[in-house]
Amino acid sequence: MYGKLFRSGEPGNWLRRHETLIDRLWVLGLLIAAIILYTINLGGLPLRDWDEGIVAQVARNIWLAPTGELRWLYPTLGGQPYINKPPLVHLLIAWAYSVGGVNEWTTRLPGTILTALSVPLLYGIGREIFPRRLEAIFCSLIYLTLLPVVRHGRLAMLDGAVLCFFLFMVWCLLRSRRNLRYCLGVGIGFGLICLTKGILGLLLGAIALLFLIWDTPRLLTSIYFCSGIIIGSLPVAFWYGAQFLHYGQRFLNEGLVNQSLQRIWAPLENHAGPPWYYLLEILKYNWPWLLFLPPSLHFAWSNRNLGWAKLVLVWSGVYLLVISAMTTKLPWYVLPIYPALALGLGAYLAEVWHWPSTKSYPRAWSIILALLALVAWAGSIYFGFFASKPELDLQIILAATALTMTLAAFLVIRRDLQFIAILLWGTYVSLILLMTSEHWVWELAEAYPVKPVAEMILKSDIPDGEKIYTSYPYFRPSLNFYSDRQIIPASADDLKKIWEQEPHPYLLLEEDFIKNLSLEYVKSFGAVAVADPQDKKTTWTLIARDPNS
Repeated sequence: MYGKLFRSGEPGNWLRRHETLIDRLWVLGLLIAAIILYTINLGGLPLRDWDEGIVAQVARNIWLAPTGELRWLYPTLGGQPYINKPPLVHLLIAWAYSVGGVNEWTTRLPGTILTALSVPLLYGIGREIFPRRLEAIFCSLIYLTLLPVVRHGRLAMLDGAVLCFFLFMVWCLLRSRRNLRYCLGVGIGFGLICLTKGILGLLLGAIALLFLIWDTPRLLTSIYFCSGIIIGSLPVAFWYGAQFLHYGQRFLNEGLVNQSLQRIWAPLENHAGPPWYYLLEILKYNWPWLLFLPPSLHFAWSNRNLGWAKLVLVWSGVYLLVISAMTTKLPWYVLPIYPALALGLGAYLAEVWHWPSTKSYPRAWSIILALLALVAWAGSIYFGFFASKPELDLQIILAATALTMTLAAFLVIRRDLQFIAILLWGTYVSLILLMTSEHWVWELAEAYPVKPVAEMILKSDIPDGEKIYTSYPYFRPSLNFYSDRQIIPASADDLKKIWEQEPHPYLLLEEDFIKNLSLEYVKSFGAVAVADPQDKKTTWTLIARDPNS
């Protein structure tokens, strides 16, 4: 009887089952924590301009397309072909519309869920490349509490999906070192990235390839690896081939060159910046983890003979170098670097956790944490008592941040390892408070709110498909989405010509602008007053030429 209980191999099998159970519990816990953070108050704020407004318009056009029109393959925007990006995420949003209707929540939900899934995926990557579980736990929790990832992952953009698909590809790549069947997942991940953001898949695929060359070159000659890449690339080839056959040279000029490749050497829509643009982006939004970034990169370099360090160095170094060399600069382009930085930070903090009790912490840690606490306390007091318009939610968010940094600084001074847990939990709670507020999409404060203006336009009897010209100097894709019209900026001279020459001109103008243009035979469809970012009231009026004049 006792011989059967202690049969050879049974203790090892029990240990493996125990380890697997613990990993599954961590994956489940991380997924729940990520879904809570990413979905709370998801539909509480309007869609912001550009990415969200454009993605929502394309998705709605796919959802409303008549059966058999193939708009899922050839999407449109404002009645024109949309060949900027492949429509994978737009298709997911269109499916969400079919289930829950058209609103902010369903627009943001698909990308949000995909970004939330990237958190346990990073834990899986950590379990593949680190010998201990602690590193995987730290890196996934740090990644969970990175403000840029959380904020952009909640928006109706393509970048959260890219994070999910790339982490899936890297996880399969690491698993394939022990089981070649996972090479199929590498190809699938690569294909999903290409069907989301086009040529970005080539850059991320090149990073994975460079890591293999350095770490596991034998995989490059595997028939499984080559077959996986081919299988994953077939849908991509089908989509690009279908676009070329349908649009011809126009797709090559607009879809590939003007909207994709040209970003490398020319600024798209004046979005330019210096080579250190993304370094500043990392510096601005990644506290308190930025405190440990320099020593974590040094730690990775010191261990560059290990697989995890190779992955961190290749991933972060190559990606940052490429996007910094590009002429077009946009804040969310830097998002794919954050999982690599989280891996390095997790490895370093796990090393700190195992430092001998006689080793003291760097004095700079307590000083910087104390400074962060001081700034947060000052901001909390200001927005609570001295601002022209007190903001209770900002006061609470900053107070939670200040308390976190204060406790962490105190624990660092006492050389208490619990400062890491305090930073993780306090940052998570602060992000929860931020996402429940009206400030997490702070770009909405850069221009007037569009929903009241859009409601006025929808109540008018302007025929569908008619263009509306406005005196506002910039495009507002979110206004186009909510009003279901194309609203085009125009100068004062152009507005005058449109009024005089077009048979049925429709203008959306500021009240003072109408007086300056001295227009005749005006018919008003309505007016609405909205407050601009400086709380100055502006009245927008929708007018047309009176047909009875």
